[in-house]
Amino acid sequence: MATMGHLPPEWEDDERMAFLFSAFKQSRDVNSTEWDSKIAFWAPLVVNNLRQRGSVSLTLRELNEGFKRKGSAPLGLGTVLEEMIRRGELQRETQFVAGVDSGWISWGVGLLLVKPLKWTLSTVLGGGKVPADEPFVVLELVKEKAAALFQNYKESPMSSHAVSLPELRSLCSDVCKDETVFCLALVQLQKEKKVMVVDKNGEKIVKFARSLKENVSPVSDVDMGIYQLVQSEKMLSLKVDSLSGEAERFREEARCACKSGKKQLALRCLKSNKRIDRRINELHSKLDTVQGILDRIYNSQTDRMVIDAYQAGLGALKLAMKDVTPEKAESLVDQIQEFCDTQDDINQTLSGLTVDSLDMDSEELERELDLLLQDTTTGSLDLPDVPQKPLPPIVRPFPSIAHTEDLESRTKVSLSRPHVLEPAQ
Repeated sequence: MATMGHLPPEWEDDERMAFLFSAFKQSRDVNSTEWDSKIAFWAPLVVNNLRQRGSVSLTLRELNEGFKRKGSAPLGLGTVLEEMIRRGELQRETQFVAGVDSGWISWGVGLLLVKPLKWTLSTVLGGGKVPADEPFVVLELVKEKAAALFQNYKESPMSSHAVSLPELRSLCSDVCKDETVFCLALVQLQKEKKVMVVDKNGEKIVKFARSLKENVSPVSDVDMGIYQLVQSEKMLSLKVDSLSGEAERFREEARCACKSGKKQLALRCLKSNKRIDRRINELHSKLDTVQGILDRIYNSQTDRMVIDAYQAGLGALKLAMKDVTPEKAESLVDQIQEFCDTQDDINQTLSGLTVDSLDMDSEELERELDLLLQDTTTGSLDLPDVPQKPLPPIVRPFPSIAHTEDLESRTKVSLSRPHVLEPAQ
């Protein structure tokens, strides 16, 4: 293993690894600005490495293995974890689940709920080494997984009722790659009060909030009743499928026995088939009843949502119409009409006002108009009388062919020559 500050020969051309070694010679040898820039480089690198692997937690040993190259691991990754802890980006798994009712957690990863802690956060910040097998949770990643798990549940057919923990685990298998990621995401949702996990008769039941904007309500008797009905529906459906396969098997055996000449065996198989058919019919009747009850419950939930919406609308309408009465509205209408009448009177008064700057007599203006008319009549042109008889029509002779050809030739010559204006006589 290379010592602090010296690169192994195979890493001399690796700029990223060389930067790692130079970053963590000693924290006291670097100023705060350079230290922040180096951490800002390596912290996202660690987070993105976990995100690509679909994980939300890590240990120092796993981190060293992940960044190992040609048999050698980089130095200083423990210091990276210490700084990320100080900044609140990492948290020990034991601290992460502290204060949350997580007794349903059944896995043992690293030191979680298995070994007592041998160090504290103050020990880390005081210069103590990070234990190689102590698991840490990346808060940014666990929040992302929690949101994805919630969204996956809401888009599933189970979103209308509580589900069992194994059913939820199977539903979110594509979001959470293993049980550790699933349980940590569920703990995060519990911290955000979006999920509640309860133990009923040894069975873990999970209830979700209606949306990410609301907190989850406690598991009520109604929730448990719906959950039991859903489980009964699934059990009856499975039983019907199983009996249907068994009935088909008896029919096939009866057919084979009949072909083989074993009449008694064929009759016994047919009796068993009839008995199973009656059992299937009974189960179908029970299944229909359970499904009918569930349909009514789901419809009642929808009706309850509509009633809540009506209630909210009524409250908003009451608030909007506060202090509004028919008498007040009538008074306002009368006042508006009064002001409109006053405005009309003012407009009529203003329109009847005439302001004439020239004080002239109307008779004088009429005399001037007569003079203008006389000037236009005396200055008219002396034109000949209009004839009483219509004028004879003018008869033009039709041009001959020779005349037409001569006219065309003269027209072409005149068009080819430039036109020169003759002087006036």
